[in-house]
Amino acid sequence: MADRLALAFRGRNPDVLTCIADLSNDEVFTPPSLANQMLDGIAEAWAAGHGGDNIWADKTVTFLDPFTKSGVFLREITKRLVDGLELKMPDLRLRVDHILTKQVFGIAITELTALLARRSVYCSKWASGEHSICRQFVDDAGNIWFEPRQHSWTGGKCSYCGASQKALDRAEGSETHAYALIHTDNPADLIAEAFGEDMQFDVIIGNPPYQLDDGGHGASARPIYQLFVRAAKALDPRFLSMITPSRWFAGGKGLDDFRDEMLKDHRVAALVDYPKLYDAFPGVKIRGGVSYFLWERDHDGPCRVQTMLDGEPVGTPAERYLDGFDVLVRQNEAVPILQKVQARHEPTLDERVSSRKPFGLATNFVGEVSGTGMNNPVRLFANQRIAWVERDGISVNTDWVDDWKVLTTAVQGTSAAVETMFLSQPIIAGPGEACTETYLVAGRFASRAEAERYAAYLRTRFVRFLISLRKATQHATRDVYSFVPDLPMDRAWDESDLYARYQLTDDQIALIEATVKPMLAPEPGEGV
Repeated sequence: MADRLALAFRGRNPDVLTCIADLSNDEVFTPPSLANQMLDGIAEAWAAGHGGDNIWADKTVTFLDPFTKSGVFLREITKRLVDGLELKMPDLRLRVDHILTKQVFGIAITELTALLARRSVYCSKWASGEHSICRQFVDDAGNIWFEPRQHSWTGGKCSYCGASQKALDRAEGSETHAYALIHTDNPADLIAEAFGEDMQFDVIIGNPPYQLDDGGHGASARPIYQLFVRAAKALDPRFLSMITPSRWFAGGKGLDDFRDEMLKDHRVAALVDYPKLYDAFPGVKIRGGVSYFLWERDHDGPCRVQTMLDGEPVGTPAERYLDGFDVLVRQNEAVPILQKVQARHEPTLDERVSSRKPFGLATNFVGEVSGTGMNNPVRLFANQRIAWVERDGISVNTDWVDDWKVLTTAVQGTSAAVETMFLSQPIIAGPGEACTETYLVAGRFASRAEAERYAAYLRTRFVRFLISLRKATQHATRDVYSFVPDLPMDRAWDESDLYARYQLTDDQIALIEATVKPMLAPEPGEGV
């Protein structure tokens, strides 16, 4: 037993959790390096609030991962406690038994991850098995609990998580993805069921499922991580640290209320942001990047925001309140730029840009290949092609057809790890022209000259930088223009004019130009 314990915590062998594959689109496993970075933050916050004490040397502190998958958080916590408690509890066997029975707890999200987590923490898929490093458990689960839950179907949807009954009302014995923590009216009741009535956790930490595994994907899938955040807060821990997609900063399906809650919650003490694709989770494409936050029950003040690129801190960490704007501006250095722009109290482009489907025509609208023979043909900018439609086939905004218009695509983004354009090449559409849902009408004008000036304005790095502050995914809908001033188009605006108008410093100009690539005007006849 002693040899097995020593081997378990010596860390001499390659770490299998660094290369394990994710099981499904809602089960993103956390690299050990990221888990340890979060645990370092917990330890620093604990020391700051406890006179410099070492959290890993306190045998009374309790930890919970309420959505454990690989067990990496629980394993790394256990390793730290084994080292930290050595002086207080010299006997390794007794120390490990105490840590695993009294301090480290988990709730698995599926039966498979329960087995995996137990294997990571206890070195045995059964906590009471002969190979387990803990001798005190009398049941197989130990302190890594899993009991299957069922969705509560109402009108074809789960009343707890919003899952589709059609997709997830499965046969008995099948995985339903009805995660325990968010399928209860009272999370405290779940904790009592799993670990006893008087169980209270000092630290809750983990990486919850991000979205429902019910057929959606990418930005169109229904996010559920916000439900886990709310449930974890309801358990009233001293510290809560969780990884989430960063999409909630400025967008995300159904996340408006959650964003408002997070921005106004002054208990969020730290936020570490990974905007670069694949940076935090190699090989996992999460549009908009990911981040983790540290929430402290007794904190009431600004949040320390830090950006990470290629695994290293970049820029200057800043202590700031997150509710200065209606979205979270993720770059600290961008905040004073935006403040200078808003200080002029100018109208913004979201009032000018159209909503989706500006002429009532869906993206898959085919149209005709030619306007020949039509009574009143309208030339149509469709999905990467030109089509034609009768004027009376346009159901909304028919009066726009005879304006000069500037179009931009409703989706803009590439598979690059870092986006640098943020907006598609503006297209000038003249009188007698319209578009499908592929495009938005970014502006309407009485003359070609105004439309051309406006298109040039949209191409500036300044405008696209302000768009970047609200653009969390590939979607470039009307709201991403809400920080962009709506300037008069009776003159042309170039970069130097804009930098001077808002009194930007050399460093601020350098930030804009490092963030946004130049966009040249298209050659005549180029593009659709």
